[in-house]
Amino acid sequence: MEKNTLLAIALSILVLLSWSVWVSKFYPIDNSKVTIRSPQPATPSSPVTVSQKEEIEPTLPTFNFAQEKFGIVFLESQAAIKEVVFPDYQSYRFPLKYAFRLGDKTLVFRKESSSDKRIQFIHEDENKKIKKVFTFDNLNYSIELEIEIQNTSNLPLKINLPLTLGVLELNRDEARFQDVTLALKDKVLHLNVRKEEVVDQVKFIGLRDRYFCAIAQPETEDWQGYIKKIAPAESEIGLQIRKLILSPQQNITRKIRIYLGPQSLQLINAHNPEWSAVMYYGIFNFMARFLWQILEFLYRLLHNWGWAIIVLSVLIYLALFPLTLKQLRSMKAMQVLQPAIEELRIKYKDNPQKLNREILELYRQHKINPLGGCLPMILQLPIFLALYQVLMRSVALKGSSFLWIKDLSKPDCLFTLPQSLPIIGNEINILPLLMAFGMFLQQKISLKTSSGPAAEQQRLMTIILPVMFGVLFYRMPAGLVLYWFLNSSLMLIYQFRVNQQR
Repeated sequence: MEKNTLLAIALSILVLLSWSVWVSKFYPIDNSKVTIRSPQPATPSSPVTVSQKEEIEPTLPTFNFAQEKFGIVFLESQAAIKEVVFPDYQSYRFPLKYAFRLGDKTLVFRKESSSDKRIQFIHEDENKKIKKVFTFDNLNYSIELEIEIQNTSNLPLKINLPLTLGVLELNRDEARFQDVTLALKDKVLHLNVRKEEVVDQVKFIGLRDRYFCAIAQPETEDWQGYIKKIAPAESEIGLQIRKLILSPQQNITRKIRIYLGPQSLQLINAHNPEWSAVMYYGIFNFMARFLWQILEFLYRLLHNWGWAIIVLSVLIYLALFPLTLKQLRSMKAMQVLQPAIEELRIKYKDNPQKLNREILELYRQHKINPLGGCLPMILQLPIFLALYQVLMRSVALKGSSFLWIKDLSKPDCLFTLPQSLPIIGNEINILPLLMAFGMFLQQKISLKTSSGPAAEQQRLMTIILPVMFGVLFYRMPAGLVLYWFLNSSLMLIYQFRVNQQR
């Protein structure tokens, strides 16, 4: 394999490893300040139970509210949502801590009434009366929240109460996929959850973890959106209404539309196409959305996510085939020139400038572009990173099986060992091993026409690169490894053919 291609691969590894280092740096896990609390009993009619969740705050009374699409654990005294459980997605728990709490914990509510589609909370003190009404739609993931505030005193009353959307816990497994979206009138902001922010005239606000999201859109635009650090590993996200002054006996009502559900373009667009901005994939957002739409289309045809990924791998390979062919031919031509290049290196070992000129002249005479072999790898990198985001965050893949793979969103564990091994642990994942073996074969093929010091370096890389990629991909979701394995296999098959040509 030529040096430029090796450099491209090395850069790919550097990007991925740098990402992992960045994640571990900014999302530290601090277990010294948390304690385990026991689970609260659920009501007999509800399938939802309070999780054994690590908390710093004392346990508050909860009750469970079951809907067809989700089950909600409410904090009654806060009139807030503690967590949401999604039975259609392997009972995935989406912790929000105290979503839609108004004010702080000193504002105590009680449940006034409840039905299968509606819950009303009330708070009363010497100055004001606050009603919070949650209205649910059994057919989808939407909620309407109505807040009514009445000044019951004989004096003007200042209202300055934040409404929490949720709390992102940065020590969760899904922490590296969390971010906050704030939509303004003319633009959408994707903000860092580790930095405090306050933004005026927010149209809607959203937060997400790996698979699910919470979105809230006030009926009016007189709200601010904010991110506030409340602990070293926690950020509170919410809405802040502008300061209001209520006259004696005056009341105001504010309505908020809410989406609590999976990150699915189809589902979110059915509620409000603008809300799909919450599904943000970073710098390669456009490419990621495009690949996801193709993948969804293939799934509708094939009815299996594994086969959809395989067909997508073939389509990407065919799209890049002209460049791949050019890369392989360039690699082979440069391998043929290796003896001549080694002679030039010996001849001009004391004159690097002359050596470079002679090598370039040799390439020119044989009509070889030394950078041509890099281009397919450079193009593959953004596709891979975009697909990485899509497959890592696709809730549709969660629990989806394919061949021996039980869950495409997790490593393809074929069986477990009684004892853990260094690096790989006790799980034997087949796809990363097959991928590493394929890379080893590909490098061995490249060595057949190489000689001199360059061949010695390649022999070393024949072992190092497959091992590095095998370790790097070993814990990645099977869907992502399946894509890379198929792509590498197609490259290997065609390289056999190119090498057989004289």
